[in-house]
Amino acid sequence: MADFHLHLISDATGETIQSVSRACLVQFENVAPVEHLWTLVRTERQVEKVIAGIERSPGLVMFTVVDEAIRAQIQKACRRLGVPCVSVLQPVMVALGHFLKAEGHSEPGRQHALDTEYYARIAAMDYAMAHDDGQATWNLEEADVVLVGVSRTSKTPTCIYLANRGVKAANIPLVTGVPIPDEVFTLKRPLVVGLTKDSKSLVQVRRNRLRMLNNDAETPYADPDSVEEEVVQAKRLFTKHGWPVIDVTRRSIEETAAAILQLRTQRLEASA
Repeated sequence: MADFHLHLISDATGETIQSVSRACLVQFENVAPVEHLWTLVRTERQVEKVIAGIERSPGLVMFTVVDEAIRAQIQKACRRLGVPCVSVLQPVMVALGHFLKAEGHSEPGRQHALDTEYYARIAAMDYAMAHDDGQATWNLEEADVVLVGVSRTSKTPTCIYLANRGVKAANIPLVTGVPIPDEVFTLKRPLVVGLTKDSKSLVQVRRNRLRMLNNDAETPYADPDSVEEEVVQAKRLFTKHGWPVIDVTRRSIEETAAAILQLRTQRLEASA
């Protein structure tokens, strides 16, 4: 396995540069970078500390810095040290500038401004927490998305991820013998999506969950036949009400959320 030092420099939170680097690294087998994350780098003095760190542990440098002087300082130091460096944002900024025939701002952290979009995400997060696991069904009509599914189909984390994208999401659990709220069947505004999962995978996940809770007792919750019946009944419910269905068996939370957002976009476009 190849080990190397990877320096990620950001003038903001570092979220963008981490996402880009990890999206690229997963395409390579048997690599294990020692990650050095440098955030809120906005002054020459701060850059000097970063450069000292690169000198101690030379390696690939990637940065998302909008200030031209700071970028130049980093690039000059990398040339002196003989280490490769990549300005992740600059090619995109240049392309946008040419296309828009305009000059972009050079203000660090503009994407994290406390603007309307930011407060919409906070409101969506509050909504997701208040409407988790079938709570507060009285105002489900205010949701953008309502997820319905049996236990351990990643309803809650998917709702939280959607909320971080500014989408108000609620989730309703399907529990054997417990009817779901009537309000779900009369919703007009929200997109209702059914989440399902392979029963064998569900059994394994649920057994792991029980072990974490130190509960090794036999229970229908993780019984293969009972779980299979839950999945079948859930699919019948989804079909009966014409709800789109997403199988999350081999999907990450991000992929499930992306599929939901795509369904929502298609629905909005169809009603426009």
